[in-house]
Amino acid sequence: MPDFSAAAFAHLFPAPLMAFVWPDRAELNEELRPQILKHASRTAGLQKSNSGGWHSEIGQLEFCGDAGRRLVRRMYEMADEATGRTLAGMPPPPGMSRWTFRWTLHAWANVNGTGGFNRFHTHPGSTWSGVYYVDPGAPADTEEGTPLHFFDPCLGRANTFLQPVLPSRHSVRPQPGLMVLFPSYVPHMVFPHEGERERISIAFNLRKEPFP
Repeated sequence: MPDFSAAAFAHLFPAPLMAFVWPDRAELNEELRPQILKHASRTAGLQKSNSGGWHSEIGQLEFCGDAGRRLVRRMYEMADEATGRTLAGMPPPPGMSRWTFRWTLHAWANVNGTGGFNRFHTHPGSTWSGVYYVDPGAPADTEEGTPLHFFDPCLGRANTFLQPVLPSRHSVRPQPGLMVLFPSYVPHMVFPHEGERERISIAFNLRKEPFP
């Protein structure tokens, strides 16, 4: 057999994924939960990727007060960190010590009762997308919860390349205080919720300016 020890080998076009549980999640979620439920009781909500459940207006989480502003800051911080890690090893432009971008951020809250789910979708027109979990809703399956499912955005790879050995999907189990960040082109969905309480999450998009 030939000696391939000097051969170059790399994985092309990986999709980054970052997940982080914020240390002060209990205090933050204690403030966010009643504000979100109060707002949901007063407004009809929107229909986007959600089937059933409640989807707030899209903005800066103004209805969550100081807790909303704190969470928005963390979205920016995580986007900066994930971008830095994604571009690690690539020299920043002249005059810059590190990669920094100007972001446009839009966020919204989701409340899903029993049977509520989010259809298979992407977030076109954005760079990063993410979700923050306020309350997983006491799911019937406490080990899995109501997972967030990701799918390989490259259909050719997902359907033909070393299947069924290489996975074409990945799931993340929600937990209070978990923030997940991923490229907006990655397809994702959430199956119907089954739990004793409503499942509360906050989704968001960050768009690099100028875009793309």
